[in-house]
Amino acid sequence: MSFVETSTRDGVMTITLADEERRNALSPDVMTDLFAACDAADADAAVRVVVITNRGSTFCAGANLGQRLAGERPATPAPTGPRLFGRFAHSPKPYVGRIAGHAVAGGMGLVAALDITVAAEDAKFGFTEVRVGVAPAVISVVCLPKLRAADARSLFLRGNRVSAHEAARVGLVNAAVPRDRLDAEVEDVVNDLLAGGSEAIAATKRLLREVPGAPVEDAFAWTAALSSELFAGAQAKEGMAAFKEKRPAGWIPANRWSYV
Repeated sequence: MSFVETSTRDGVMTITLADEERRNALSPDVMTDLFAACDAADADAAVRVVVITNRGSTFCAGANLGQRLAGERPATPAPTGPRLFGRFAHSPKPYVGRIAGHAVAGGMGLVAALDITVAAEDAKFGFTEVRVGVAPAVISVVCLPKLRAADARSLFLRGNRVSAHEAARVGLVNAAVPRDRLDAEVEDVVNDLLAGGSEAIAATKRLLREVPGAPVEDAFAWTAALSSELFAGAQAKEGMAAFKEKRPAGWIPANRWSYV
């Protein structure tokens, strides 16, 4: 059985969590298949953007509590939460979340770890760990940077579920839209990303990852060197020539990418 489905078209890979029966919980099977799909996306030079979405009413229900209670262990070691949640920031490619269902507990970590997320407004979100006697430990690493301290305290300690619009207000997702607008909104995001050069996108992801934690003088020195390197590259030359000649850059698809 495949717990994760993939399809690739026009430079965009869609990865779909497909374990509906277990609400796309982060079981060893799902973690292994998801990690493999992400590896394939990152290794494929033709893939420029990755969309992660779901089948069923739940995007991701976090840890598989049934397996935890039964003490089940996978036959082969599965990727850990830190490896999965941490990989998106280190990928040179942008990962877009098409959140078409509820996300709770560890599923919130997957949502927060993605670069840009759009949620259907009828989806619910929640850090429900305290209600089963644990804490949102590992996922706090990717969730806390997106939250005000006051919002984090309320969400983590109360363990209640909130609307997609509230998740957008506090910064856990970028936008909450009516379900019939979800695909169109994801298309807009993907087409914006395809309009950027792949080397520029990769460099920008490095900036987002490394600048916030760097000493100011070191950050200025490194970013100045990076800027010079990029301006001297072939992609920048093409981009600036296209701008001057009022034409699309060579890397931009001739037609808009469509989710359908």
